[in-house]
Amino acid sequence: MNNNQQKTHRSTFVALLLLTAIPFVTSPMALVAGFAFSFLFGNPFPEKTARLSKTLLKLSVVGLGFGINFADVIEVGKSSLLLTLVSITATIILGELLGRALRLPPNTRTLVSFGTAICGGSAIAAMAPVIKAKDEEIAVSLATVFSLNALALVLFPPLGHLFGLDQHQFGLWAALAIHDTSSVVGASAAYGALALSVGTTAKLTRALWIAPCTLIAGVFKKSEERSGFPLFILGFIVAAFINTWLPSLDWVWGGLYLLAKQALVMTLFLVGAGLTKKVLKQVGLKPLLLGVMLWVIVSVTVLLLLLNGHLH
Repeated sequence: MNNNQQKTHRSTFVALLLLTAIPFVTSPMALVAGFAFSFLFGNPFPEKTARLSKTLLKLSVVGLGFGINFADVIEVGKSSLLLTLVSITATIILGELLGRALRLPPNTRTLVSFGTAICGGSAIAAMAPVIKAKDEEIAVSLATVFSLNALALVLFPPLGHLFGLDQHQFGLWAALAIHDTSSVVGASAAYGALALSVGTTAKLTRALWIAPCTLIAGVFKKSEERSGFPLFILGFIVAAFINTWLPSLDWVWGGLYLLAKQALVMTLFLVGAGLTKKVLKQVGLKPLLLGVMLWVIVSVTVLLLLLNGHLH
């Protein structure tokens, strides 16, 4: 590759990265774009993008806290505290056991399990720096979650009608069984206004568990270095409190939340660019298999509990 080709290569990469800052570009689109560019042409800045993705990832997690209102979420969470604790713990443990059976690397099975248990990409983004996950582990886990999110958007509304779920039931099912909040919103909105309200609030309730779960993971993470308090998680908590107790500046917090969401999209482009042919061969289909198994088990279990009146 001559100098002109190298300049064009680098300029195209930077242009694509900047394009992911535009709101209409979604997380899956960015991840696929980054991966496709790297797969076809190679990443021109492997070391720089690796460092930038980690920094941007942490800043994005902090900003996502501005989209959470503690007052509303805690009110809803009071009645479902036990269910939330049991379901999150059971999903993570089950993911760990299945991941071991599939002989997946520890970080990959942790990220896929955590993303399934709480809220998909945001949970993975928060957990990744804590367990010191590599870019390829993050990329594979996110790709798994986003693939299932896309499938859920198509499958859940017709399945909800098939099983005769009312809007309240569907909102709960979507919140508990679909990974990302954005996908929960999309599926619930297609089902009805009440489903959208219930689904969004229930999902945000689960999002609160990102902080304690990542803190626990940080304590138990084996490392030669002394475990420190993950400051970006503290930032996430502080952002949520600010959003709740200064509602007069809601337009500011809402803007910061939207910026954080788009920063996360840009991060995913960088993460996708780190997913090379060599890494794909090493990883294989096992992470996707783990994600599908967990997703099916969680979805079917929640649906059966709803149909039998055990969830309200």
